[in-house]
Amino acid sequence: MSQKIKYKILVASGVNLDLLGRRQPEIYGSTSLKDVHDSLQALVPKLETLFSIDLEMSYFQTNDECQFLDKVSGDWNGAVINPGAWTHTSLALADRLAGIELPFSEVHISNISNRDSIRSKSFTAPIAVGVSYGYGVESYHTGLFGLLSFLKSQP
Repeated sequence: MSQKIKYKILVASGVNLDLLGRRQPEIYGSTSLKDVHDSLQALVPKLETLFSIDLEMSYFQTNDECQFLDKVSGDWNGAVINPGAWTHTSLALADRLAGIELPFSEVHISNISNRDSIRSKSFTAPIAVGVSYGYGVESYHTGLFGLLSFLKSQP
């Protein structure tokens, strides 16, 4: 019997996502970031069975870009990231992610394509394995599923 591959996945949320559930609920909903993390963790047994893997999840949020850059540089097989506003402003984040060659899914709760024009540009999307946005907090779920599908397809 073959041994299951173990994936260490980081879920990293950036600036202002600590306010999720309280900030602009008409855009971002009323679910807290802790609730998002709990819902992802609840999916782990199903994802392990579906993909025939061992899955270790780690969750992180910061409003400090330096801490975010350091965290994504850790020992991860992949990441689901929601950089928040850094998506549209941080060449440093895009350069770091490209430099460390970390497979990641970029996620956003709102549909960034139909918001103000500055939010339609992502510095990180071109180097992501995929992008999920506009599905509310379920964007994290679809981003994780897509990332795992990508990782399993690699030799």
